Formats: sequence, structure tokens, C-alpha cells
Amino acid sequence: MGNPKWVLAPWAVLLLLQLASASHHARLSLETEAASPSVPASIVSPLLRTGYHFQPPMNWINDPNGPLYYKGWYHLFYQYNPKGAVWGNIIWAHSVSRDLINWIALEPAISPSIPTDQYGVWSGSTTILHDGTPAILYTGIDRPSVNYQIQNIALPKNASDPLLREWYKPGYNPIAVPVEGMNATQFRDPTTAWFAGRHWRMLVGGLRPGTLRGEAILYRSRDFKHWVRAKHPLHSALTGMWECPDFFPVGKAGVEKGLDTSEYGAAAGVEKHVLKNSLDLTRYDYYTIGTYDNVKERYVPDNPTGDVYQRLQYDYGNFYASKTFFDPVKQRRILLGWANESDSVAHDKAKGWAGIQAIPRKIWLDPSGKQLVQWPVEELEKLRGKPVNVGDKVVKPGQHFEVTGLQSYQSDVEVSFEVSSLDKAEPFDPAYSNDAQKLCGIKGADVKGGVGPFGLWVLSSADLAEKTAVFFRVFKDGYGKPIVLMCSDPTKSSLTPDLYKPTFAGFVDTDISSGKISLRSLIDRSVVESFGAGGKTCILSRVYPSMALGKDAHLHVFNNGETDIKVSKLTAWEMKRPLMNGA
Repeated sequence: MGNPKWVLAPWAVLLLLQLASASHHARLSLETEAASPSVPASIVSPLLRTGYHFQPPMNWINDPNGPLYYKGWYHLFYQYNPKGAVWGNIIWAHSVSRDLINWIALEPAISPSIPTDQYGVWSGSTTILHDGTPAILYTGIDRPSVNYQIQNIALPKNASDPLLREWYKPGYNPIAVPVEGMNATQFRDPTTAWFAGRHWRMLVGGLRPGTLRGEAILYRSRDFKHWVRAKHPLHSALTGMWECPDFFPVGKAGVEKGLDTSEYGAAAGVEKHVLKNSLDLTRYDYYTIGTYDNVKERYVPDNPTGDVYQRLQYDYGNFYASKTFFDPVKQRRILLGWANESDSVAHDKAKGWAGIQAIPRKIWLDPSGKQLVQWPVEELEKLRGKPVNVGDKVVKPGQHFEVTGLQSYQSDVEVSFEVSSLDKAEPFDPAYSNDAQKLCGIKGADVKGGVGPFGLWVLSSADLAEKTAVFFRVFKDGYGKPIVLMCSDPTKSSLTPDLYKPTFAGFVDTDISSGKISLRSLIDRSVVESFGAGGKTCILSRVYPSMALGKDAHLHVFNNGETDIKVSKLTAWEMKRPLMNGA
């Protein structure tokens, strides 16, 4: 489980792709259980069940599907197994919210019920049609034993119902099927459609047969019923299968206002667009920023090598199969993503649940125009309790201090650091330019450096035998330019055996010449979701402490570098529990 990152020869990657002919969903069902027949008591403790992240009362969840705002309600559909805490028996579960934080569970939206989805209803999206009616586009499985994938549509039985409680599947399904020359087992997850010129357009993720070329397969329709595949994909790259694609416009650099997919789909070359894909082999979500031409039906990334080298990620941690939607009320684009467990299948079965959704994030184009910025939706702040503040406190090399006055196991922490000098920054080895995670694995939280590591120890036990570190470390390249690494290091997060505890990391594209950098961490029992430099780099980790549970969890600021670090301001809040699907 989790997010392994292996380096494989191209022939080995191709072999894996050919063997893994089904989706990441099916792969999950084949994971082996932990060897230990017993499950530690701490794993099944309710103190590890998240307090304010989205999850149903029990069972397995994965991809967020078709989020939208409709008649006063936010809707989230998601892949769900109603029969257990492992992948299988997947349906589209359905929850609604007024604020993206408090959620009410409704009856499932769609389940296998027609010949074209009788063996599975997999991921997809929603689109608002011209008359205001929402439509679900999703992948169906129509053959037993073979994950033969085709695309279907579902529509609300009563479009006047703001809760969209019932859906039907029209008789003209399916709307898109594999044709000769396509890989029918790598053809899934239709995007939100957009309207440009006289046609609707949608993308379906795919893999060119016999190759490593992932594709955003383009379809067009005049009536949203009959779809025709374009002669060429909107975009493709030698990356492996593209699943859960997403495609949307973004506003001018630095402008936080979101754009509706259809409203700006026709403005060829005017706005920047984002094309995102989820790669099954790495278990990460990657994106590029570029230009869309709806006449030539091409998308061209601004960075010609951005698909394969120094790739941008929404999140450098445990975050996958994400989906965005446009919120017309607050004129913003919202990102949702799935965080799987990092324990074992045996653990998941014992506790009766597996998987959460990350906190919804507002996303926009950074002032540089080179990347996206992400930040938790403002509604989350309604859960904050009384603040605890620390200011103007210097942390000497090798020192740390505890932040007291709150129960930090369910908290929101914002901290601004000031580095006294960059003179002792370590030289950067360019061999790691494309692998921050490997660098973090070598230069972890306990490895002393020149400038850093400095940051937070969260979910720490009293004796610090358990702790999860979220930190920065500063290097300098051959020209003396600072390079900032952000890491989440859970290698000491738990004494429980049989856990997957990878380090996660990303470089932070920020000017630290002033010595200033910020960090925000959402701490929620078994998840640590962190945002560096105002949301330029994001990392989500799943952890399972055995001692640092509930009131026994502690919060510290640490400095393992040779340079003084000042906490200019730290504010921490206990977080209240929202309404969460009846749990």
C-alpha cells in the first residue's frame, strides 16, 4: 500500500504496464495482508480515526468523483465499497454539504445496474449542461473477469431536487467504447466536459497499446449523447497510463479567482489551462500548465519537458486520483484528493475503514505563472477553537521546544520562520534535482545540516520516541542560489510494526533570501497535511502512532541545523469535530 517510488528499466516498466491491464482499483484488491496475525490495539483505536477529514462511518473509499455545486449544496460522490474495508463492490457514494466541511450522507448515486456497467461503476466527473442540469460521465465495466472499460452517462431523475438524490441511466448508453487500436483495459475516468464552438468535449485517460505513452483521449459531441473520438489525443507523453485526468482553465498569474470550464473553453489561447493526470506506477498526481487551442484541438505545456522531468505535483505525499470543480458562489476552483492508508490490509479489516479525502483546497495560478498554489478552503477555519500563540522565540542549533496549552492531536498550526543566515547552507547535489523524495530519505529530520532541518514535530510522544517531522532544509547550488527542500518524515511516527512509513518531499520555489518561510500543518490523528510557503508545496502523510494518541500527543518546534532559527509567529488551534456523514 501507500506510495512506493521505484526506479525501473524501461523494459521492466513496459512489462508491468502490460501485466497491470486493469486499473489501480483492481490492483488494490490484490495487495497482500500483513504477515502478523495479530493487530495492535492502537491501530483499531478510535483515536486514530480522523476528526475533521472527510470519511464515511466505515468501509473502503477511494477516488473523489464528480464534485459540484448545485442549488445551494456542495456534492461529493466517491468510490465506495459498502461491504468492507478493502477495494471491491465499488459504487458511487454520495454526500452533500453547505460548506465543504460538514457533510451529510445520502443514498448512493449510482451502482451497477445496466449491461454497460454491470461489473463496475468506476470513476468519472460531472458536467453542468446548458439548461443547468448536471450530468455524470463515468466508466463502466461490462464484462466479467476482464476489466473492459466503456464510458456511460447518468442524469438526475428530478433536476429540481437540490440534493440530486436519484439518478437514471438513459437508454443510449454507452457513449464511448474502445475501438480497434485502443487498449480497452486502459480507457477510463472521463473528465468534466467543456463547450467550445459548436461542440462539447471530454477527455478519457488512456494508454497507447504496446507503449509507455499515456494519452488524454479527446471526444466531441453536439448533443451530449453521441460522441466521436478525435483523430489525435489532446496531449500525450511517455509516462505510463493516464488515469483520472482533469483539464481546466486558470486565470491570470496571481489572480485567485477561478474559471468555469465551459465558459472559458472557447477562448482558444487566451487563458492558461492545466492538464493533470494520475500515474498508477508512481501513485502521484502530476500536472502541467500550458496553452489550449480548440481549433487545432491541441494542448501544449509551457515547459516542453514538464511531462517527464521535474514534474509538478499537486501534492508530494499520499494524495491521488484528485478532481477539481468550479465553485460559482465564491468564484474559486476547488481541489479534492484521496489519501489511502499506509498500514496493512489486515489492519484496515480490523478497524473496519480505509481511506479519507484530503481537506478541500482552493487552487490558483502562482504569480510566477509556473505552478499552482493551494490552500485549505476558508470554511475550515470555522472549526478552530481558542488560539495558542508563540512569538519571537529563537531556536538554537540542536534545540527544540514544546507548544503547550492545547490538545494538538486534532489541530491547525501556522508558523512563520526566520533564518538568521544562509551562509551555512549545504552544497546541493544536482543528482537530486528530479528526486526530492530520495534526497529527503538521505537527509531526514535527524540528519544535522547547515540551515535546517527545522520545523515541527507533530503527534509526538512525551519521550519523543514517536514523532512525525515536517521541516525545511536549505541548500545552495553551484551559483550560490538557495534551494529549499520541504519534507514530511514519518520514519519515527510509530513503534507499531508492519507500517509503510515513507519520507515525502518536494522543492519549494520561493525566495528565501530574506530568510523568511512559512508552514501550515493540519494535524488530524492519523493524517498530517502540510502547506509550505503559502501553499507552493504540499505534502500529506498518513501516520499511526501507538503512544502519541489523543491527549498524549505533543507538538514541538525543532532545529537540527547549525544556524539559529527564529519563530517570528506561531498560532495553533484545537479543531472541533464537524458533522461527518453520521459518524
